[in-house]
Amino acid sequence: MTQGERRTPARRTVLGAAGAAAVLGASTALPTGTAHAAEARGHGYRSLPVPTVIAHRGASGYRPEHTLGSYRHALDLGAHVIEQDLVPTRDGHLVCRHENDITGTTDVADHPEFASRKTTKSVDGTSYTGWFTEDFTLAELKTLRAKERIPGTRQENTLYDGRWTVPTFEEVLRWAEDEGRRRGREVWLHVETKHPTYFRSLGLGLEERLAKLLRRYGRHRANSPVFLQSFEPSSIQRLAKLVDAPGVVLLSAANSRPWDFVQSGDPRTVADLVTPAGLRWIASYARGIGPTLDLVIPKDATGRLGTPTTLVRDAHAEGLVLHPYTHRNENSFLPADFRRGTDPTAYGDSFGALKRYLETGIDGIFSDNPDTALLAADDFAAASRG
Repeated sequence: MTQGERRTPARRTVLGAAGAAAVLGASTALPTGTAHAAEARGHGYRSLPVPTVIAHRGASGYRPEHTLGSYRHALDLGAHVIEQDLVPTRDGHLVCRHENDITGTTDVADHPEFASRKTTKSVDGTSYTGWFTEDFTLAELKTLRAKERIPGTRQENTLYDGRWTVPTFEEVLRWAEDEGRRRGREVWLHVETKHPTYFRSLGLGLEERLAKLLRRYGRHRANSPVFLQSFEPSSIQRLAKLVDAPGVVLLSAANSRPWDFVQSGDPRTVADLVTPAGLRWIASYARGIGPTLDLVIPKDATGRLGTPTTLVRDAHAEGLVLHPYTHRNENSFLPADFRRGTDPTAYGDSFGALKRYLETGIDGIFSDNPDTALLAADDFAAASRG
């Protein structure tokens, strides 16, 4: 079967819907751990299916990321939660982009009127050359069109280049309300503050702006259908003082340090944060962690999956849920033992890899291909029932 046949949209939609129905039907029991009073009443994040499938930047395996088209397709495929990454415009609006560098995700390079905006910046210690959201007003940004970020890997997604604009987070909140009414269920969001220390240094603090919008749309409560996530623990701590929505601390490579730690002189690394003591500290202000999958099951020198760590057990002992990132279908993103053939853009044994990860007891997973993750979750649930 060719790659194009494997990605037939109608097949994805049918399989995704079937997987979602099975998971929703089979996952009604609440996971173990401490629950807030609102969650104990059957609301809030503890009422989500387990494992929870989080559409990473929407259905970004099939549509250009962080577009309303990508978000809507993720819902059509059955995803339980839709992710947004937030960065600000020059005039303080929050927009959905994975990075403030929009060179690869918009057609900004094709706009001669913005040629002079191209510049080089240091963001969290790394140098980037391109165009950045903080140098554009919202009105200017809205003249751009979104496009596929990795066209060499996802050529089919380029069909949708130029179809959608860059959405504001307020537009997404309104969209989620409309979709919730139309579909008869809450639309859950998983919202990340990107580079919060960097933007605060520019006078564009993210947390206060985000909290204001959450309150305006009634998503600020402990049982609201939203997660708030960041790679900077101080951002989640700041948000915890502004709203009651559950926070999730994202965790990168074990030897890395959150940028706010670098800036404040905190010597701790991610390896320190995933110890029982570190997880206990996170649990004092957050409800979950979002570790890289390598922190759940490390890879050996050949890129094959090794032995799971104790992270799942240790996090659950502190009442934290785990939403690791990121599952993708393509060979280039899979562990070496689940790649098939030599084409890095072809699909590998995605189901086999997902089985290994789900067996660790994680509570959910971020996926560019939510229909695949839903079917794997259905397989896992069926196997667990015996």
